[in-house]
Amino acid sequence: MNTRFRDTSEQDRPLTRQPLLARRWPLLAGGAVVIAVVVLLGGGRLRQALSADSAVSAARLTIATVEVGPLTRDVAGEGRVVAAQSPTLFAPGAGTATLTVQAGDPVKRGQVLARVDSPELTNRLAQERSNVDALRADLARAEVEARQQTAALQSAYENARIDQQTAANDLARQTQAFEAGATARMQVERAQDALAKARLALEQARDLRGLKTDSLKLDVKAKESALARQQLLVADLERQVTELQVRSPVDGQVGQLFIADRTNVARDARLLSVIDLSALEVQMQVAESFARELQPGMPGEITGNGQRWAGQVSSVSPEVVNGEVAARLRFAGTQPEQLRQNQRLSVRVLLDKRDKVLGVARGSFVDEGGGSFAYVVRGGVAEKVAVKLGARSLERVEVISGLVVGDRVVISGADNFKGAERVLIAD
Repeated sequence: MNTRFRDTSEQDRPLTRQPLLARRWPLLAGGAVVIAVVVLLGGGRLRQALSADSAVSAARLTIATVEVGPLTRDVAGEGRVVAAQSPTLFAPGAGTATLTVQAGDPVKRGQVLARVDSPELTNRLAQERSNVDALRADLARAEVEARQQTAALQSAYENARIDQQTAANDLARQTQAFEAGATARMQVERAQDALAKARLALEQARDLRGLKTDSLKLDVKAKESALARQQLLVADLERQVTELQVRSPVDGQVGQLFIADRTNVARDARLLSVIDLSALEVQMQVAESFARELQPGMPGEITGNGQRWAGQVSSVSPEVVNGEVAARLRFAGTQPEQLRQNQRLSVRVLLDKRDKVLGVARGSFVDEGGGSFAYVVRGGVAEKVAVKLGARSLERVEVISGLVVGDRVVISGADNFKGAERVLIAD
């Protein structure tokens, strides 16, 4: 046997088996230290995480800070240039319309643009004029008759007055004769009766003269009223016949022709339009929600052709079409040159401007839940808070209550929270 190689008997040593807990004690000690550090340094964060209903990545959210700043409320949109005055002319009566201009022709105020030949209206005017002549003759006849009857009544009254005077003189003579014994008492009594009858006749003649005179005056007045009424009717018909010549109400140019020349039209049929290009405005469509706040006189801004002009709201239509209202702006200063009908321009109307307003950037949270709540980020957790919002612009929204300066609000992406009360914001 070779003695140069020895076995491993001298190297093997029996080992004492240690308990399992003793072998893992260093690992347990290290874990306890780590847990202690986490509890000491981030215990609040851990508790918030454990109390949150869910977690959402911060990359999916838009967060803004509540602060005090200016709030400008305006409404913007696209407008088109329109004529401030663009009247449409209608047929004043039924007949044959003859045009004297073509589309695009320049016209002056009062210039005849079309004529309507209406035989019916012309004939009616001639008939009513004839009635005026007849009523004028009736009035003259009534005046002559009134003068005749007035003269006859005056004559009757004068005769009655003379009869009374005669009866009075006769009574005086009879009385003297009776006193002298030259006549009988019966003659005196007859004279007294005659005087009484004469007085009664005089009173009746005077009353009849007054009543008949008043009646004659009423008859003449009625004739005068009938004549005046007929003259007014004739004047109105003359106006209608004059209006058969359709004249331009403004200086400008002919816009659109709605009929062909020598066309038989009905009353109030559209004939043509006239455009006054000396006064232009910009018309824009505004959402109905903003239209309630628009008022004539509000300042605006008109932009186009690389230029900017000050404007002012001139009118707001009361009619809502497809959820929109038409509003017009006039140029505040001198009207720009080289503007064309229906040219597109950008329009902005200032509704309200305040310098110091507590607010936050506008986002989808304004429309969620009717703007009654918002999520405020505190310590990495978004908490649902009841808020009350006020005025709103395109960029900012006013905060009335529920938030203070410095609060960080989730203005977009809050739909990921699913209405939870507390949500952990994960980095």
